[in-house]
Amino acid sequence: MSLWAWIVLACAAAYALKLLGYLLPRRWMDNERMLRVAGTVTIGLLASLTAVNTFAGGQSLVLDARLGSLAAAAVALVLRAPFLVVVIAGAAAAALLRLLGWG
Repeated sequence: MSLWAWIVLACAAAYALKLLGYLLPRRWMDNERMLRVAGTVTIGLLASLTAVNTFAGGQSLVLDARLGSLAAAAVALVLRAPFLVVVIAGAAAAALLRLLGWG
């Protein structure tokens, strides 16, 4: 099977899974425990994706400008900056660190 056939198959499977979510009874989704689990899983997935994209370089761990970018964005978040400022602070930190030759 070609790569495009696999991609189309994966898209169809993902869409079918999304449609299955609409078939769940409404009372299951209004359950307090379900809401808490859904929120917690989302935060865990986003944190995992951030960690992988920050520290992974192929098959090894890498410390480069992405780490400085993440630190700058974290500081902006602690200071309760708007989302756009957080993104700009992270991008500017990465650009500055790469300009200085780190990463």
